[in-house]
Amino acid sequence: MIPKVTDYEVYKTYLGISRHFTTESYDYQKYCGKVRCSLQSFYKNKQRFWFEKLSRKYDDNEIKELFVSNYALSEDNSKIWIGNLVREGETLYSQWKKNQQSMSYLFRQECDTLFSDNKIDDVFDCSKGHPLLLKKHLSKEVSLETLIIIDRILNYKSRFDKSLSDPVWESVSMKMRKYGPFLNIDVFKYKKILKEVVVG
Repeated sequence: MIPKVTDYEVYKTYLGISRHFTTESYDYQKYCGKVRCSLQSFYKNKQRFWFEKLSRKYDDNEIKELFVSNYALSEDNSKIWIGNLVREGETLYSQWKKNQQSMSYLFRQECDTLFSDNKIDDVFDCSKGHPLLLKKHLSKEVSLETLIIIDRILNYKSRFDKSLSDPVWESVSMKMRKYGPFLNIDVFKYKKILKEVVVG
């Protein structure tokens, strides 16, 4: 079977996405996914087999989505390893694809969860620690995508960044910042949904 993409290209994409999600300074979009790695170092890599396996299964865009979905949905990005991505990452990737296809439906459901019994100000109130929005995300009632969409509409993240100085929020904030550029969000459409849920 002819590979859809070379194993070396898969390796470079993996390094780029990994650095993007685990370091403050590297930006995958800004650097167009470019990373320093030589072909020689790749061929010396003992994990080369995993990249070859992925290269036979997915095309370039699917490879990127596989890595992004796993880094975005993972509890702890520092524990992601290429072997696990090959063996278990497909489950997360499939779930992520389903979520992307039904994003507006999920967004409406999650906004109902947030705003049906709560005033809008209470959802974002940081005066007593973690706001309800963050608590709902941590209890998996509100997805990372919904956090990002609401931020694109209401721009609350910068306020949270100033008010909350704990590792839990810092981790979520970084993940939002790193994952957001990979999402194609029609702000006008989601603004309409949010308004319908909040105003009725």
